[in-house]
Amino acid sequence: MGWASFNGDDPYGANVFSSMAVLTTNICATTSLLVWTWLDVIFFKKPSVIGAVQGMITGLVCITPGAGLLGGSLTGPFAEPQLCNMFLPNLNSRGAIYSDSGGIQFLKQLVGGAFIIGWNLIVTSIICGAINVVITLRMTVEQLLIGDDAVHGEEAYALWGDGEKYDSTRHGMYSDNTSHNKASTGTTQMV
Repeated sequence: MGWASFNGDDPYGANVFSSMAVLTTNICATTSLLVWTWLDVIFFKKPSVIGAVQGMITGLVCITPGAGLLGGSLTGPFAEPQLCNMFLPNLNSRGAIYSDSGGIQFLKQLVGGAFIIGWNLIVTSIICGAINVVITLRMTVEQLLIGDDAVHGEEAYALWGDGEKYDSTRHGMYSDNTSHNKASTGTTQMV
């Protein structure tokens, strides 16, 4: 819903442009979800919910105007002339596949994307370096083995053997499923 409202509100009104934005947002998210699920079946022999959600988010990022490097660069070749005339004051705007001069727009978009990548790399490195002077950015090896979610006490699933160290005082059970005398608390009390 957030993406639909973000893209649909971009034209600042309930009109044909906002309807087209919402429609293309939903079509792109759905298409990407189906393609990603299809690829999960091909490569991993079964679909997964995480893969489907990842596909949907990938499609939403790509459809958001200029948000991803793919979305930003593919505007140059595929900018349809009639749609461009609806949004832009320059009536000769068109993508590369619609005219010979459209390749220049594609080149401009690639240069713009490369500039943003370079800018983000430099500025993010400066910010991380300044933060690293105050606090360390990297967790210790022991914390990395446990995982950042578990270190902060927010693990969703306890999967022993997946890098997590077993802590009997925390989980209330020995590894052989015999219980401790510790009382359980919270919404997931042990029966």
